[in-house]
Amino acid sequence: MMFNSKNRIFLLTLTLVLSLTLTGCLGLLLGEEEIPPTKPQEEELQPTEPPAESAEEETTQPEGLVTNLQDVKSAVIQIEAQGTFVDPDFGEYVGAGRGTGFIIDPSGLAVTNNHVVTGAALLKVWVGGERETAYNAKIIAVSECSDLALIDLEGDGYPYLSWYSDPVQVGLEVYAAGYPLGDPEYTLTKGIVSKENASGETSWASVSQVIEHDATINPGNSGGPLVTADGQVVGVNYATYAEANQYFAIGRETAQDVLARLESGADFDSLGINGSAVISDDGTFSGIWIYSVKSGSPAGEAGLIGGDMIASMENLPLAADGTMSDYCDIIRTQGADSTLAVEVFRFPEGVELEGQINGSPLSVVSAPDSPTDPAVNQPPTSQPSGGTITVSDDTGALVINVPASWNELDGRLWEADWDDLHFVAASLQAAPDLEAFKNSYSASGVDFAASRDWGAIGGYIQLLDGVEHWFTDSCIKEGRYDYEDEVYEGSYDLWECAVDEAVVVLAARPTHDPTAFLTLVQVQIITDDDIDALESILASFDVVDSLP
Repeated sequence: MMFNSKNRIFLLTLTLVLSLTLTGCLGLLLGEEEIPPTKPQEEELQPTEPPAESAEEETTQPEGLVTNLQDVKSAVIQIEAQGTFVDPDFGEYVGAGRGTGFIIDPSGLAVTNNHVVTGAALLKVWVGGERETAYNAKIIAVSECSDLALIDLEGDGYPYLSWYSDPVQVGLEVYAAGYPLGDPEYTLTKGIVSKENASGETSWASVSQVIEHDATINPGNSGGPLVTADGQVVGVNYATYAEANQYFAIGRETAQDVLARLESGADFDSLGINGSAVISDDGTFSGIWIYSVKSGSPAGEAGLIGGDMIASMENLPLAADGTMSDYCDIIRTQGADSTLAVEVFRFPEGVELEGQINGSPLSVVSAPDSPTDPAVNQPPTSQPSGGTITVSDDTGALVINVPASWNELDGRLWEADWDDLHFVAASLQAAPDLEAFKNSYSASGVDFAASRDWGAIGGYIQLLDGVEHWFTDSCIKEGRYDYEDEVYEGSYDLWECAVDEAVVVLAARPTHDPTAFLTLVQVQIITDDDIDALESILASFDVVDSLP
């Protein structure tokens, strides 16, 4: 598997979005019966009827149970999973991906997707849109084939959701609740059920019952609830086909069955991986790529690690159709605790391994005489060749580290009008050839700016949306991803402008004072050294003095 310059961009500590299409991604009180709908109290006919207070007791809702759409927010959570992951295109990086979940019991039991949490070192959870307190959460159990996970938040006394008890039919009005694009702002979108039983075969799961709907979801919605107007859960959002306005939720029946099994604390239909089916462009090889592995799981005990690809299991080639179907069918046929023969490719080392899940650990059966792809077999350099220099704008407010060869600078103030907004921004451009950088996307360089005025158009998402038109005529947008470091939080867009030419555009705000200002960083990636330059830029960009 070859890695070009654009593919190496994410060897940095950028925030992980586990998949561009894993986006959809339990109102069940596990082990208890569902709460029947409240019936109107019958008219009293005889003096011997029970006293009024007895009837009131029958209609009293359990404390904390959400019974309307407005209160759904109180039981919906944003989950941040921090850990080290390995992407088939982008390589290894430390990331903090964000998804959604929802609470199903006042004790703090909550549901999300397997792909949101498996392999993470730690979980941080925010409840009901509140950002003041981040809760710890423990993973109780997961099902990687059904893409479901049950977690437990510290503390108790939480609001919670229940399952929709009537038949789910086409035309049912539904709402998708969650935190798309990693934004801490809660969102709710409206739609209808467009198909009761859609195909649940995807590159990261094999689900028996899936609901298709048109309530818009995006990356970050993964694991969030699809609810009715009464706040009852119809399904668990996990996937999207945005081009066709089709969105998918794991259906109520499947979710309830799987979650009842997970309540015991044992994983179900799982070997302990966070993975996805991959297939080469020419179709000559395929398999299950592993982003990360759960410690102590059958996969972990066998010696599988992030960056491995399982090419075959029980001598059956995997993922030839681009889905997890064969992988999950073998697990469901043999059982996750059975001995399963596997053939594995470990691309970073360029070796082939064979062994068994729940049997003989992996061992190397073949290795190349020498590395065939430096981008795969050699770690990235710690800094661009030639070293770096620290540069600043004319006001002294901005600082950034760039390659020493990027010594042509423009640090003048940037003043302009965007529609009705007049703004002034501190600005700094650096490049080896500044004129070429300013006039094309085929020249290396960075453009870093910050303004207190940009908050008038919204947050960092709105800022990114506002500058998209700069690139749409010449580039193709690969995706939008979360970003977070010790000082800033935001999102970035990746644009492909030509073969081996890419642009990263980051909008961010300071986490200690989110309303103080917004920053915009544009880096053009042409060579391998530019990838290392991007790492230096993201590690150093800062506003160190008062902005104009």
